[in-house]
This record gives sequence, structure tokens and C-alpha cells, in this order.
Amino acid sequence: MAGSYSLCCLLLGILTFALWSLLPPCTAAAGRSGGLTAGFTRMNLRESQFVVQKPWNVPLDQRYEFAGGVRRMWVFNTDKPGSPNHPGGARTEIKINEIYSTGVWQFEGDMYDPSGTSGASVMQIFGAAGEQATTLMLHVYDGNLTYYHQLRNVVAGDVYGRWVRLNVVHGVAASNVTVFVEGERRLSVPGHGGEQHYFKFGVYKQSHHQPSHHMESCLFFNNHF
Repeated sequence: MAGSYSLCCLLLGILTFALWSLLPPCTAAAGRSGGLTAGFTRMNLRESQFVVQKPWNVPLDQRYEFAGGVRRMWVFNTDKPGSPNHPGGARTEIKINEIYSTGVWQFEGDMYDPSGTSGASVMQIFGAAGEQATTLMLHVYDGNLTYYHQLRNVVAGDVYGRWVRLNVVHGVAASNVTVFVEGERRLSVPGHGGEQHYFKFGVYKQSHHQPSHHMESCLFFNNHF
């Protein structure tokens, strides 16, 4: 898949995506991640729950396409935000419209990033207390997956040109977030509060560390929702 994309873009691929919940009652669940998803219940998401957010002044088909099970999203760093009054940067992202306020939730997916791009958020847990908007953001800078824009807080190194299994677990009551890469715990951080949360993924230009001109995200889902 990666060979058909230029080196100046960001490709985020998710071969097997799933959203899991540990809300009772829960049942054992099997998968490539083994123990990470055991005891969680897979959420059966509907297509309508994948809400695309894109620059407000361009048609959807100029920043997003969905064909053959592949969701392709892209932005330029000069693009407008999601609405004329929105303070955020350029983005084409998918909001998973499964809002939660209690329990333990897990995002799972396989990600692929080609070389030649930098300065994009590829995954978020939205919702926090006060002026903070998110509980977690994972960025890509120069081939590293980082916690927000903290270049020294590397969650996974050398992510360009290879598939990476990502599991993100959010415990609401305990207010903590744990990120696993290829089944290995790579990050454990406190949450940021907030009453409602949901997951997002795609491509969202960041203002730090000179983002590239063209950023792209491509995602492939199993037909489980």
C-alpha cells in the first residue's frame, strides 16, 4: 500500500481496528493482542458512528474517500479548520461517535507511516477538564510517535515504513491512560479529567516543529461493524 504514496505525505493505516469496553457485563475476547483485549467486549460500531471532520471550505471528496474498505484522508498545512469559527488547525479526522463517561475503554489498530512527513496528530482521546481539550494525543515527528509534541517522550521510534500495532487503554475512574506498541507497554500517564470522552484518528496538523505541507491518512477496516 505504501508504495503508491509520495514521500511528503503521512499514511496512517489501520488494518484491524476495534473499540473495546470493560463496562460490565464483559466477556472474554480473543484477538492478535491476546491478553490486552481479554475481558473486554468488542463494540459493534455502525458506519454512521464514523464521523468525518474536514476543512470547512472544501467538499468532502477533496479531502476524504472511502472505497474498497479503505478510508483515505488528507490535508494541506494551509487548509482551513473544521468551521469558520473553529480555533484548531487543518485536519481530516474521524470521530468515533461512541461517547463514554465511565468504565475502561480500549482503542486498537495497526498503523503505518511512510517517511517524509512530520507534525501531525494521528490519534486522540478527546475530552478533558478545564481548558485542556484532550486526554491523549499521539503525534508523528520525524519518524517517531510521541506523546503530544514532547519530542523526548517517544512512544515508538522508527515508525516509518512498517506496520505498528497500537493499543490505547483509558480508565475513566482511575484517570489514567496506557499505550501499548506491539503488545509492549510504552506509556502510562494520568488522565486530564472531563466528563465525556471519545476516540479520534486521522490527520490533524500541529503547530509545533515545522509540520510538512501535505499530510495524508489511509485506513482499512475489517468488516466487523
